[in-house]
Amino acid sequence: MPELFVAMVKEEWRIHSTMFGSLSFALFPILIFWIAFMGSFLLPLMRQALPAGELSLILHANYLMLGFMVGAFGLLGSEVMNRRFGQASLLSYSARSLPLSERFIFANFVVKDTLYYFVLWVLPLALGFLLASPFIGVPVTLPLLLALTLTLSFLSGLCAVFFLSSVYSRSKPALAAILAILAVAAAALYLVTGQNPAVYYPPLNLFLAFSWTSLLLSLAAIVLLFVISIWLFSPEMVGAAKHHKSLLVPLTGKLSVFPYPPLAAKDLIDMYRSGGMVGQTLFSFLIPLVVIWFFLSLLSGYLPAYGVLIEFALVTGVIASTMYTWITMFDTFGAYACLPVSVRTLIKSKITTFSVLQIIPALFIAAVSILSGQALYLVPAVVLCLSLSFYSLGITVWLTGLSPSVLVYDVKVMVTYLALTGAALLVLSAVAFAVPFAALGAVLLLIPALFFARLGFAKWEAREQPGF
Repeated sequence: MPELFVAMVKEEWRIHSTMFGSLSFALFPILIFWIAFMGSFLLPLMRQALPAGELSLILHANYLMLGFMVGAFGLLGSEVMNRRFGQASLLSYSARSLPLSERFIFANFVVKDTLYYFVLWVLPLALGFLLASPFIGVPVTLPLLLALTLTLSFLSGLCAVFFLSSVYSRSKPALAAILAILAVAAAALYLVTGQNPAVYYPPLNLFLAFSWTSLLLSLAAIVLLFVISIWLFSPEMVGAAKHHKSLLVPLTGKLSVFPYPPLAAKDLIDMYRSGGMVGQTLFSFLIPLVVIWFFLSLLSGYLPAYGVLIEFALVTGVIASTMYTWITMFDTFGAYACLPVSVRTLIKSKITTFSVLQIIPALFIAAVSILSGQALYLVPAVVLCLSLSFYSLGITVWLTGLSPSVLVYDVKVMVTYLALTGAALLVLSAVAFAVPFAALGAVLLLIPALFFARLGFAKWEAREQPGF
Protein backbone atom coordinates (compact mmCIF):
# COMPACT_ATOMS: atom_id res chain seq x y z
CA MET A 1 0.00 0.00 0.00
CA PRO A 2 1.99 3.03 -1.21
CA GLU A 3 -0.82 5.22 0.13
CA LEU A 4 0.16 4.39 3.72
CA PHE A 5 3.84 5.18 3.12
CA VAL A 6 3.06 8.49 1.39
CA ALA A 7 0.67 9.41 4.21
CA MET A 8 3.40 8.68 6.79
CA VAL A 9 5.86 10.88 4.90
CA LYS A 10 3.32 13.72 4.88
CA GLU A 11 2.64 13.15 8.58
CA GLU A 12 6.35 13.47 9.41
CA TRP A 13 6.57 16.69 7.43
CA ARG A 14 3.52 18.17 9.16
CA ILE A 15 4.80 17.28 12.64
CA HIS A 16 8.08 19.13 12.13
CA SER A 17 6.78 22.00 10.03
CA THR A 18 4.01 22.69 12.56
CA MET A 19 6.53 23.01 15.39
CA PHE A 20 8.98 25.44 13.80
CA GLY A 21 7.76 26.26 10.31
CA SER A 22 7.92 24.59 6.91
CA LEU A 23 10.71 26.86 5.64
CA SER A 24 13.02 26.21 8.58
CA PHE A 25 12.57 22.45 8.27
CA ALA A 26 13.07 22.54 4.50
CA LEU A 27 16.28 24.54 4.96
CA PHE A 28 17.88 21.83 7.12
CA PRO A 29 19.17 19.63 4.25
CA ILE A 30 20.25 22.81 2.45
CA LEU A 31 22.36 23.67 5.50
CA ILE A 32 24.06 20.25 5.38
CA PHE A 33 24.58 20.68 1.63
CA TRP A 34 26.19 24.10 2.11
CA ILE A 35 28.49 22.82 4.87
CA ALA A 36 29.60 19.95 2.62
CA PHE A 37 30.02 22.23 -0.40
CA MET A 38 32.15 24.79 1.44
CA GLY A 39 34.01 22.12 3.40
CA SER A 40 35.09 20.48 0.14
CA PHE A 41 37.29 23.50 -0.62
CA LEU A 42 39.23 22.76 2.59
CA LEU A 43 40.22 19.27 1.42
CA PRO A 44 43.65 20.37 0.11
CA LEU A 45 44.45 21.80 3.55
CA MET A 46 43.10 18.75 5.37
CA ARG A 47 45.25 16.42 3.27
CA GLN A 48 48.34 18.11 4.63
CA ALA A 49 47.42 16.83 8.10
CA LEU A 50 45.72 13.56 7.14
CA PRO A 51 45.97 11.51 3.93
CA ALA A 52 42.83 11.08 1.83
CA GLY A 53 42.40 7.51 3.06
CA GLU A 54 42.13 8.65 6.68
CA LEU A 55 39.69 11.41 5.76
CA SER A 56 37.44 8.87 4.04
CA LEU A 57 37.76 6.63 7.10
CA ILE A 58 36.53 9.45 9.37
CA LEU A 59 33.60 10.18 7.04
CA HIS A 60 32.50 6.54 6.87
CA ALA A 61 32.86 6.15 10.63
CA ASN A 62 30.67 9.24 11.19
CA TYR A 63 27.91 7.93 8.95
CA LEU A 64 28.16 4.48 10.49
CA MET A 65 27.68 6.12 13.88
CA LEU A 66 24.72 8.13 12.54
CA GLY A 67 23.12 4.84 11.51
CA PHE A 68 23.83 3.40 14.95
CA MET A 69 22.32 6.43 16.69
CA VAL A 70 19.00 6.37 14.78
CA GLY A 71 18.55 2.65 14.13
CA ALA A 72 17.23 1.32 17.45
CA PHE A 73 13.74 0.76 16.04
CA GLY A 74 13.47 -2.45 18.01
CA LEU A 75 13.29 -0.32 21.17
CA LEU A 76 10.83 2.20 19.72
CA GLY A 77 8.52 -0.34 18.11
CA SER A 78 6.09 -0.76 20.98
CA GLU A 79 6.07 2.97 21.73
CA VAL A 80 5.30 3.81 18.10
CA MET A 81 2.48 1.26 17.90
CA ASN A 82 1.04 2.03 21.33
CA ARG A 83 0.69 5.84 21.27
CA ARG A 84 3.44 6.56 23.72
CA PHE A 85 4.20 9.88 22.02
CA GLY A 86 2.02 11.86 24.41
CA GLN A 87 -1.60 11.62 23.23
CA ALA A 88 -0.71 11.85 19.53
CA SER A 89 -2.42 9.16 17.48
CA LEU A 90 0.01 8.60 14.62
CA LEU A 91 -0.79 6.60 11.50
CA SER A 92 1.26 3.77 12.97
CA TYR A 93 -1.58 3.32 15.46
CA SER A 94 -3.94 2.45 12.60
CA ALA A 95 -3.47 -1.31 13.10
CA ARG A 96 -6.29 -1.04 15.61
CA SER A 97 -8.75 0.39 13.10
CA LEU A 98 -7.58 -0.85 9.67
CA PRO A 99 -7.18 -4.39 8.31
CA LEU A 100 -3.39 -4.06 8.27
CA SER A 101 -0.92 -6.07 10.28
CA GLU A 102 1.32 -4.46 12.89
CA ARG A 103 4.42 -5.76 11.11
CA PHE A 104 3.36 -4.22 7.78
CA ILE A 105 2.64 -0.84 9.36
CA PHE A 106 5.87 -0.90 11.34
CA ALA A 107 7.88 -1.76 8.20
CA ASN A 108 6.42 1.31 6.49
CA PHE A 109 7.27 3.43 9.53
CA VAL A 110 10.91 2.25 9.54
CA VAL A 111 11.35 2.82 5.79
CA LYS A 112 9.80 6.30 6.15
CA ASP A 113 12.16 7.21 8.98
CA THR A 114 15.14 5.84 7.05
CA LEU A 115 14.18 7.91 4.01
CA TYR A 116 13.90 11.06 6.13
CA TYR A 117 17.32 10.57 7.69
CA PHE A 118 18.78 9.87 4.24
CA VAL A 119 17.30 13.04 2.75
CA LEU A 120 18.27 15.16 5.75
CA TRP A 121 21.83 13.91 6.32
CA VAL A 122 23.30 11.65 3.62
CA LEU A 123 22.04 13.03 0.30
CA PRO A 124 22.88 16.73 1.01
CA LEU A 125 26.51 15.90 1.90
CA ALA A 126 26.94 13.83 -1.24
CA LEU A 127 25.44 16.56 -3.43
CA GLY A 128 27.61 19.23 -1.80
CA PHE A 129 30.79 17.29 -2.52
CA LEU A 130 29.57 16.43 -6.03
CA LEU A 131 28.91 20.05 -7.02
CA ALA A 132 32.21 21.21 -5.51
CA SER A 133 34.29 18.52 -7.22
CA PRO A 134 34.87 20.42 -10.53
CA PHE A 135 36.28 23.39 -8.59
CA ILE A 136 38.75 21.35 -6.51
CA GLY A 137 40.05 19.09 -9.27
CA VAL A 138 38.31 15.92 -8.10
CA PRO A 139 36.94 13.53 -10.77
CA VAL A 140 33.16 13.36 -10.67
CA THR A 141 33.26 9.58 -10.14
CA LEU A 142 34.77 10.06 -6.66
CA PRO A 143 31.81 11.94 -5.09
CA LEU A 144 29.40 9.53 -6.79
CA LEU A 145 31.26 6.58 -5.28
CA LEU A 146 31.39 8.35 -1.91
CA ALA A 147 27.63 8.93 -2.04
CA LEU A 148 27.13 5.20 -2.59
CA THR A 149 29.51 4.04 0.16
CA LEU A 150 28.29 6.62 2.71
CA THR A 151 24.74 5.44 2.04
CA LEU A 152 25.84 1.85 2.61
CA SER A 153 27.71 2.90 5.75
CA PHE A 154 24.63 4.65 7.12
CA LEU A 155 22.31 1.77 6.24
CA SER A 156 24.66 -0.88 7.59
CA GLY A 157 24.87 0.90 10.95
CA LEU A 158 21.11 1.45 11.03
CA CYS A 159 20.22 -2.15 10.11
CA ALA A 160 22.83 -3.63 12.47
CA VAL A 161 21.40 -1.77 15.47
CA PHE A 162 17.85 -2.40 14.25
CA PHE A 163 18.63 -6.12 14.27
CA LEU A 164 20.34 -6.07 17.67
CA SER A 165 17.59 -3.98 19.29
CA SER A 166 14.93 -6.30 17.82
CA VAL A 167 16.74 -9.30 19.29
CA TYR A 168 16.98 -7.42 22.60
CA SER A 169 13.22 -6.83 22.64
CA ARG A 170 12.66 -10.56 22.16
CA SER A 171 15.41 -12.14 24.28
CA LYS A 172 18.16 -10.53 26.35
CA PRO A 173 20.17 -13.78 26.59
CA ALA A 174 20.07 -14.16 22.80
CA LEU A 175 21.48 -10.63 22.40
CA ALA A 176 24.21 -11.37 24.94
CA ALA A 177 25.12 -14.51 23.00
CA ILE A 178 25.29 -12.62 19.68
CA LEU A 179 27.46 -9.85 21.16
CA ALA A 180 29.76 -12.46 22.73
CA ILE A 181 30.13 -14.25 19.38
CA LEU A 182 30.92 -10.94 17.64
CA ALA A 183 33.51 -10.06 20.30
CA VAL A 184 35.18 -13.47 20.02
CA ALA A 185 35.18 -13.23 16.21
CA ALA A 186 36.77 -9.75 16.32
CA ALA A 187 39.42 -10.94 18.78
CA ALA A 188 40.16 -14.03 16.67
CA LEU A 189 40.44 -11.91 13.52
CA TYR A 190 42.91 -9.61 15.26
CA LEU A 191 45.00 -12.52 16.58
CA VAL A 192 45.13 -14.26 13.20
CA THR A 193 45.76 -11.23 10.98
CA GLY A 194 47.30 -8.78 13.46
CA GLN A 195 45.09 -6.07 12.01
CA ASN A 196 42.35 -3.90 13.47
CA PRO A 197 38.96 -5.47 12.50
CA ALA A 198 37.82 -2.03 11.29
CA VAL A 199 40.06 -2.35 8.21
CA TYR A 200 37.65 -5.00 6.89
CA TYR A 201 34.62 -2.68 7.03
CA PRO A 202 32.85 -3.37 3.66
CA PRO A 203 31.67 0.17 2.67
CA LEU A 204 35.14 1.60 3.36
CA ASN A 205 36.83 -1.16 1.36
CA LEU A 206 34.31 -0.61 -1.41
CA PHE A 207 35.28 3.06 -1.53
CA LEU A 208 38.98 2.26 -1.61
CA ALA A 209 38.65 -0.55 -4.18
CA PHE A 210 35.27 -0.80 -5.91
CA SER A 211 33.99 -4.19 -7.02
CA TRP A 212 30.51 -5.35 -7.95
CA THR A 213 30.88 -8.43 -5.78
CA SER A 214 31.56 -6.33 -2.67
CA LEU A 215 28.64 -4.05 -3.54
CA LEU A 216 26.20 -6.94 -3.92
CA LEU A 217 27.39 -8.59 -0.71
CA SER A 218 26.99 -5.33 1.22
CA LEU A 219 23.48 -4.80 -0.16
CA ALA A 220 22.54 -8.41 0.60
CA ALA A 221 23.73 -8.09 4.21
CA ILE A 222 21.74 -4.88 4.71
CA VAL A 223 18.55 -6.36 3.21
CA LEU A 224 18.93 -9.57 5.24
CA LEU A 225 19.36 -7.67 8.52
CA PHE A 226 16.36 -5.48 7.73
CA VAL A 227 14.08 -8.41 6.83
CA ILE A 228 15.06 -10.37 9.95
CA SER A 229 14.52 -7.29 12.12
CA ILE A 230 11.01 -6.75 10.73
CA TRP A 231 10.25 -10.45 11.18
CA LEU A 232 11.37 -10.30 14.82
CA PHE A 233 9.14 -7.30 15.54
CA SER A 234 6.29 -8.10 17.90
CA PRO A 235 4.54 -5.06 19.42
CA GLU A 236 3.65 -5.23 23.07
CA MET A 237 -0.04 -4.56 23.41
CA VAL A 238 -0.88 -1.54 25.53
CA GLY A 239 -3.46 -3.52 27.47
CA ALA A 240 -0.94 -6.05 28.76
CA ALA A 241 -0.78 -6.00 32.55
CA LYS A 242 2.51 -5.42 34.32
CA HIS A 243 3.28 -5.32 38.00
CA HIS A 244 6.23 -3.43 39.49
CA LYS A 245 7.33 -2.93 43.04
CA SER A 246 7.35 0.64 44.34
CA LEU A 247 10.65 2.37 43.61
CA LEU A 248 9.72 6.04 43.96
CA VAL A 249 10.28 6.51 47.70
CA PRO A 250 13.64 4.68 48.01
CA LEU A 251 15.00 6.24 44.80
CA THR A 252 13.86 9.72 45.86
CA GLY A 253 15.80 9.27 49.09
CA LYS A 254 18.96 8.31 47.20
CA LEU A 255 18.60 11.40 44.97
CA SER A 256 17.96 13.76 47.88
CA VAL A 257 21.30 15.51 47.34
CA PHE A 258 20.00 16.74 43.96
CA PRO A 259 17.25 19.31 43.33
CA TYR A 260 13.73 17.97 42.71
CA PRO A 261 14.48 14.31 43.53
CA PRO A 262 10.87 13.04 43.08
CA LEU A 263 10.71 14.22 39.45
CA ALA A 264 14.18 12.89 38.70
CA ALA A 265 13.26 9.56 40.33
CA LYS A 266 10.12 9.41 38.19
CA ASP A 267 12.21 9.86 35.01
CA LEU A 268 14.66 7.13 36.00
CA ILE A 269 11.84 4.74 36.90
CA ASP A 270 10.09 5.39 33.56
CA MET A 271 13.30 4.73 31.65
CA TYR A 272 14.06 1.59 33.63
CA ARG A 273 10.59 0.05 33.34
CA SER A 274 10.27 0.81 29.63
CA GLY A 275 13.67 -0.77 28.98
CA GLY A 276 14.94 2.55 27.67
CA MET A 277 17.72 2.98 30.20
CA VAL A 278 19.42 -0.32 29.41
CA GLY A 279 18.46 -0.33 25.73
CA GLN A 280 19.47 3.26 24.96
CA THR A 281 22.72 2.86 26.89
CA LEU A 282 23.53 -0.23 24.88
CA PHE A 283 22.40 0.79 21.39
CA SER A 284 22.80 4.59 21.42
CA PHE A 285 25.96 4.77 23.52
CA LEU A 286 28.08 1.67 24.17
CA ILE A 287 27.86 -0.18 20.84
CA PRO A 288 28.42 2.95 18.66
CA LEU A 289 31.37 4.09 20.77
CA VAL A 290 33.03 0.67 20.86
CA VAL A 291 32.88 0.55 17.05
CA ILE A 292 34.11 4.16 16.76
CA TRP A 293 37.05 3.29 19.03
CA PHE A 294 38.18 0.67 16.50
CA PHE A 295 37.98 3.24 13.70
CA LEU A 296 39.83 5.92 15.69
CA SER A 297 42.53 3.39 16.54
CA LEU A 298 43.38 3.28 12.83
CA LEU A 299 44.54 6.91 13.17
CA SER A 300 47.14 6.06 15.83
CA GLY A 301 49.93 6.46 13.31
CA TYR A 302 48.97 10.11 12.76
CA LEU A 303 48.28 11.07 16.38
CA PRO A 304 50.45 11.10 19.52
CA ALA A 305 50.18 8.07 21.83
CA TYR A 306 47.50 9.73 23.94
CA GLY A 307 45.81 11.38 20.92
CA VAL A 308 43.29 8.62 20.21
CA LEU A 309 42.09 8.70 23.84
CA ILE A 310 41.72 12.51 23.77
CA GLU A 311 39.80 12.39 20.50
CA PHE A 312 37.64 9.56 21.81
CA ALA A 313 36.87 11.50 25.00
CA LEU A 314 35.65 14.43 22.89
CA VAL A 315 33.45 12.16 20.75
CA THR A 316 32.08 10.49 23.87
CA GLY A 317 31.29 13.87 25.43
CA VAL A 318 29.22 14.91 22.42
CA ILE A 319 27.34 11.59 22.37
CA ALA A 320 26.86 11.63 26.16
CA SER A 321 25.08 14.99 25.83
CA THR A 322 22.38 13.27 23.74
CA MET A 323 21.26 11.44 26.90
CA TYR A 324 19.10 14.52 27.51
CA THR A 325 17.13 13.42 24.44
CA TRP A 326 16.49 10.02 26.04
CA ILE A 327 15.01 11.72 29.10
CA THR A 328 12.72 14.08 27.20
CA MET A 329 11.76 11.87 24.25
CA PHE A 330 8.31 10.87 25.50
CA ASP A 331 7.70 13.71 27.95
CA THR A 332 6.03 17.08 27.37
CA PHE A 333 5.09 19.90 29.70
CA GLY A 334 1.39 19.35 28.94
CA ALA A 335 1.34 16.27 31.20
CA TYR A 336 2.44 18.46 34.13
CA ALA A 337 0.30 21.53 33.34
CA CYS A 338 -2.31 20.64 35.98
CA LEU A 339 0.35 20.35 38.69
CA PRO A 340 2.12 23.16 40.59
CA VAL A 341 5.26 22.55 38.51
CA SER A 342 6.92 25.22 36.39
CA VAL A 343 8.85 24.63 33.18
CA ARG A 344 12.00 25.75 35.00
CA THR A 345 11.44 23.10 37.68
CA LEU A 346 10.78 20.39 35.11
CA ILE A 347 13.90 21.19 33.08
CA LYS A 348 16.01 21.26 36.25
CA SER A 349 14.69 17.82 37.18
CA LYS A 350 15.69 16.56 33.72
CA ILE A 351 19.17 17.99 34.27
CA THR A 352 19.30 16.08 37.56
CA THR A 353 18.42 12.85 35.75
CA PHE A 354 21.01 13.70 33.09
CA SER A 355 23.66 14.23 35.79
CA VAL A 356 22.95 10.80 37.27
CA LEU A 357 23.28 9.20 33.82
CA GLN A 358 26.70 10.82 33.33
CA ILE A 359 28.08 8.08 35.56
CA ILE A 360 27.89 5.88 32.45
CA PRO A 361 30.26 7.90 30.19
CA ALA A 362 32.59 8.60 33.13
CA LEU A 363 33.01 4.87 33.87
CA PHE A 364 33.25 4.09 30.16
CA ILE A 365 36.06 6.56 29.50
CA ALA A 366 37.87 5.36 32.65
CA ALA A 367 37.67 1.76 31.41
CA VAL A 368 38.89 2.73 27.92
CA SER A 369 41.81 4.66 29.44
CA ILE A 370 42.94 1.65 31.45
CA LEU A 371 42.39 -0.96 28.73
CA SER A 372 44.22 1.13 26.12
CA GLY A 373 47.26 1.55 28.35
CA GLN A 374 46.67 5.28 28.80
CA ALA A 375 45.68 5.19 32.50
CA LEU A 376 47.99 8.17 33.13
CA TYR A 377 45.51 10.36 31.23
CA LEU A 378 42.36 8.88 32.80
CA VAL A 379 41.42 11.98 34.82
CA PRO A 380 41.98 14.52 32.00
CA ALA A 381 39.98 12.30 29.60
CA VAL A 382 37.03 11.97 32.01
CA VAL A 383 37.06 15.72 32.79
CA LEU A 384 37.18 16.52 29.07
CA CYS A 385 34.29 14.18 28.31
CA LEU A 386 31.97 15.34 31.10
CA SER A 387 32.75 19.05 30.70
CA LEU A 388 31.91 18.94 27.01
CA SER A 389 28.79 16.90 27.74
CA PHE A 390 27.43 19.44 30.25
CA TYR A 391 28.41 22.34 27.98
CA SER A 392 26.45 20.78 25.10
CA LEU A 393 23.57 20.13 27.51
CA GLY A 394 23.42 23.83 28.45
CA ILE A 395 23.25 24.81 24.78
CA THR A 396 20.60 22.14 24.11
CA VAL A 397 18.42 23.36 27.01
CA TRP A 398 18.65 26.93 25.75
CA LEU A 399 17.88 26.09 22.13
CA THR A 400 15.33 23.26 22.46
CA GLY A 401 13.89 23.18 25.98
CA LEU A 402 11.99 19.94 26.47
CA SER A 403 11.89 19.02 22.74
CA PRO A 404 15.50 18.38 21.60
CA SER A 405 14.67 15.38 19.40
CA VAL A 406 12.37 17.50 17.22
CA LEU A 407 13.75 21.04 17.37
CA VAL A 408 17.22 19.86 16.32
CA TYR A 409 15.86 19.94 12.76
CA ASP A 410 15.15 23.66 13.00
CA VAL A 411 17.94 25.11 10.85
CA LYS A 412 18.46 28.09 13.20
CA VAL A 413 18.86 25.73 16.13
CA MET A 414 21.29 23.49 14.26
CA VAL A 415 23.48 26.37 13.03
CA THR A 416 23.73 27.84 16.52
CA TYR A 417 24.42 24.45 18.12
CA LEU A 418 27.11 23.54 15.58
CA ALA A 419 28.81 26.93 15.90
CA LEU A 420 28.96 26.91 19.71
CA THR A 421 29.83 23.22 20.09
CA GLY A 422 32.29 23.32 17.19
CA ALA A 423 34.16 26.27 18.71
CA ALA A 424 34.53 24.40 22.01
CA LEU A 425 35.68 21.23 20.23
CA LEU A 426 38.28 23.17 18.24
CA VAL A 427 39.75 24.86 21.32
CA LEU A 428 39.69 21.71 23.46
CA SER A 429 41.31 19.63 20.72
CA ALA A 430 44.13 22.12 20.21
CA VAL A 431 44.83 22.51 23.93
CA ALA A 432 44.48 18.82 24.90
CA PHE A 433 46.64 17.55 22.03
CA ALA A 434 49.40 20.03 22.92
CA VAL A 435 49.33 19.42 26.69
CA PRO A 436 47.05 16.51 27.77
CA PHE A 437 46.74 17.62 31.39
CA ALA A 438 45.61 21.05 30.21
CA ALA A 439 42.35 19.25 29.44
CA LEU A 440 41.56 19.66 33.15
CA GLY A 441 40.85 23.29 32.29
CA ALA A 442 37.76 22.08 30.40
CA VAL A 443 35.86 22.43 33.70
CA LEU A 444 35.66 26.13 32.79
CA LEU A 445 33.02 25.10 30.24
CA LEU A 446 30.63 24.66 33.17
CA ILE A 447 30.41 28.47 33.41
CA PRO A 448 28.91 29.00 29.92
CA ALA A 449 26.91 25.78 30.41
CA LEU A 450 25.20 27.32 33.44
CA PHE A 451 24.72 30.60 31.58
CA PHE A 452 23.01 28.90 28.61
CA ALA A 453 20.87 26.74 30.90
CA ARG A 454 19.58 29.82 32.74
CA LEU A 455 18.76 31.48 29.42
CA GLY A 456 16.83 28.32 28.57
CA PHE A 457 14.85 28.38 31.83
CA ALA A 458 13.62 31.91 31.13
CA LYS A 459 13.03 31.33 27.42
CA TRP A 460 10.95 28.17 27.71
CA GLU A 461 9.03 29.27 30.78
CA ALA A 462 7.93 32.34 28.82
CA ARG A 463 6.86 30.15 25.87
CA GLU A 464 5.21 27.28 27.73
CA GLN A 465 3.72 29.34 30.57
CA PRO A 466 3.16 32.88 29.25
CA GLY A 467 2.19 35.21 32.08
CA PHE A 468 3.00 32.58 34.72
